[in-house]
Amino acid sequence: MQIATIVIPNYNGMQYLGPCLDSLMIQSRQDFSVVLIDNGSEDASVEFVETHYPEVAVCRFDRNEGFCRAVNEGIRLSQTPYVILLNNDTVCDESFVEELVRAIEAPRKEAAAQTFSCAAKMVQMNDPERMDNAGDYYCAFGWAYALGKGKPAARYEKEREIFASCAAAAIYRKEVFEEIGLFDETHFAYLEDTDVAYRARIAGYHNYYAPKAVVRHVGSATSGSPYNEFKIRYSSRNSIYLIYKNMPWPQIVLNFPLLLAGFLIKMLFFAQKGYLREYVRGLSAGKALCCREKKVRFQRKNLKHYGRIQIELWVNLFRRLM
Repeated sequence: MQIATIVIPNYNGMQYLGPCLDSLMIQSRQDFSVVLIDNGSEDASVEFVETHYPEVAVCRFDRNEGFCRAVNEGIRLSQTPYVILLNNDTVCDESFVEELVRAIEAPRKEAAAQTFSCAAKMVQMNDPERMDNAGDYYCAFGWAYALGKGKPAARYEKEREIFASCAAAAIYRKEVFEEIGLFDETHFAYLEDTDVAYRARIAGYHNYYAPKAVVRHVGSATSGSPYNEFKIRYSSRNSIYLIYKNMPWPQIVLNFPLLLAGFLIKMLFFAQKGYLREYVRGLSAGKALCCREKKVRFQRKNLKHYGRIQIELWVNLFRRLM
């Protein structure tokens, strides 16, 4: 019986697929299947996989439907208790799958069934001694950030609870998706993993960092660079939508001064980078989304979860310095 389905979204990533899939073929645990969801690639990615990795199932879209639509299709196709999302520009250590499964099944103070996801330890491809991501956090400035980025990897060897798992390399409990919904395809890409984790947190689930599950990551392989018009536009758009969707109105009012400060700081930052126009356009598009999309329905039974989240939003203002 298979324990997990590995879902790899792909868009013109043929140069990365060989090393990524090769690393999965030699995993210490092999009770998993691999599904490649291709977003209308034009670089022969599909032909490459079908020729060299016939054991990998391929689902092909006619056009780029976005990260969220791709991974959702993979989740729907899966028939296993767990789904592992993995970017195409990664190379996994041999115990990657084994350690992720161990982490999500590990007994904790909370019941194991309350664990929604576990994030892998992501290190930089060209410098594995440096971190890429040790778990995602969200703060009262309205910022989502990766803990440890660019810092020595040896500092991040301890398992901890995190706000969200980066969907570039993480394991998820499939049955929770059936309760809270899949990735929100309105996002298309960026902050979708923070959003789905936020919804899980509202429902009382937890997310953890699994440092023994190590993966090397190129980063920005699809978008092309850390800063570009596409990424800035969608990130700023989705940052507005994320707040509107997941925070009840009283919580938005409570956080408004810090949220306003956060957006002003980002505006100055992107103005210096020459991307002010794209950032403002994204904010405007996010405002339009809020006028037509629905909020997560507030339920009194989740009040204590909202309280815990709010405390974390304040604490995470300072955790960013770690």
